[in-house]
Amino acid sequence: MRKVRYHSYGGPEVLALDEVPDPVPEAGQALIRTDEIGANFVDTQLRRGLAQAELYSRPLPRPLTGDVVGTVEAVGPDTDPALIGRQVATMSEDAFCDLVVADARRLVPVPQGLDAGTAGVLPMVAPTALGVLRAGRLAHGETVLVHSAAGAVGHLAVQLAKTLGAATVIATASTAAKLDFARAHGADIGVNYTDEDWPEQVRTAVPGGVDVVLDAVGGDIMRRSLDVLAPYGRLVTYGAAGGRLGSIPAPDLYALRSVTGFSLMAAQAADAGRAAKDLAELTAYAVQGSLRAAVHARLPLTETAEVHRLLEGRAQLGRILVVP
Repeated sequence: MRKVRYHSYGGPEVLALDEVPDPVPEAGQALIRTDEIGANFVDTQLRRGLAQAELYSRPLPRPLTGDVVGTVEAVGPDTDPALIGRQVATMSEDAFCDLVVADARRLVPVPQGLDAGTAGVLPMVAPTALGVLRAGRLAHGETVLVHSAAGAVGHLAVQLAKTLGAATVIATASTAAKLDFARAHGADIGVNYTDEDWPEQVRTAVPGGVDVVLDAVGGDIMRRSLDVLAPYGRLVTYGAAGGRLGSIPAPDLYALRSVTGFSLMAAQAADAGRAAKDLAELTAYAVQGSLRAAVHARLPLTETAEVHRLLEGRAQLGRILVVP
């Protein structure tokens, strides 16, 4: 089968399409023929060997992570044979392949009629969007600021914030087109975070301050986001797309502000029952049509390098999918 991976660090050109043996499912595993693969921005950072990539240290050659939608072709020993023939979604650390082996316990059944783009966010992206809102303890009637609101997680967080009862959702993004996209997905206010005075724009729009900020940018964006929080406001950090994790001096928290971090893997490990309930809730939203994943582009597996160029260009609206 074909597999995309990289044998050295560098730009998109280091991505190679290799021929490797077909994987064989072991006990508790399923073999999935991939239909579509959702690309993740973090892989562009890992591919370049950036500092935060140490958190995900793996030996070379390294595969690419992704959200897989496909059909189960076989199962390993002690695995339910009824899975064969079912369309499922799963997150994989070795996703850019014709065939993927996955833990059968982590397969998400794809409801009939659900588009592949939305099905693909159910294993990881949508739970992350819901998880950061839960970590921020969003209450009905509160105000939420979503950074990178046109991104894969961001545009889902905008939708979910509204579904969960947020009175006002403020979206930040780097272009007018992205802000229009965020508004089309439910944001009430759009602010360009490349403007030096973006915090002042937020305070003008919401004089009382923001109750919850969701930040996956890090660096100065995270630091300045504290200034827009209302008393007892909460900032949730869950990434560093800007390239720097950043730090917060303790005195910045004395004005009744709090900061928490979120990791989906940590959340699932801490409370598997909660994770299962969240997945059922998200699946219901998807079936009802209140949660929809936007697809910016679909490209073949042979053009994975172009996928990474698009991700690094930060121009995409929603997800980029790869079709084997």
